[in-house]
Amino acid sequence: MAKKILIPIDDSENALRAVGFVASTFAADNQITLLNVMLDTATLCQMDSPELIPLFKVQQASFCALEDKKRELVKEAMKKSKEHLVNAGFSADNISIKIQDKHSGVARDILTEAEKGYDLIVIGRRGMSGIKEFFMGSVSQKVLNGAKDVSVLIVT
Repeated sequence: MAKKILIPIDDSENALRAVGFVASTFAADNQITLLNVMLDTATLCQMDSPELIPLFKVQQASFCALEDKKRELVKEAMKKSKEHLVNAGFSADNISIKIQDKHSGVARDILTEAEKGYDLIVIGRRGMSGIKEFFMGSVSQKVLNGAKDVSVLIVT
């Protein structure tokens, strides 16, 4: 019986390991959703006012350029992940890609998506840098602790 599997993806090696684990472990008839939750920076990038100081405008442009690059890296990671699954025998029709802006927190948004009938979340142990994780907490740990009615598999 086919299962619905949710794989949260960022552009980290651990996220790609989670995809590799699914590709090598699960039957190819499963429904796979690759999910990325992006920080919503559109408001900051679209901010335009004569009151903004010139230094902020320069920093805003640099920040928005970095965010655009991050989005491109995520799209490339999603494309690679889908290709990896297809090469492992999964049907492209059974793989969906979702890139969404963060609403209430990365882990909470993953859990909200998981409530839509998924059987399993397969997540890499760490995606963000060690320092960022120290201050913000591990997304995978928050998903594991917050999951209800869905199994969580953490890939290291």
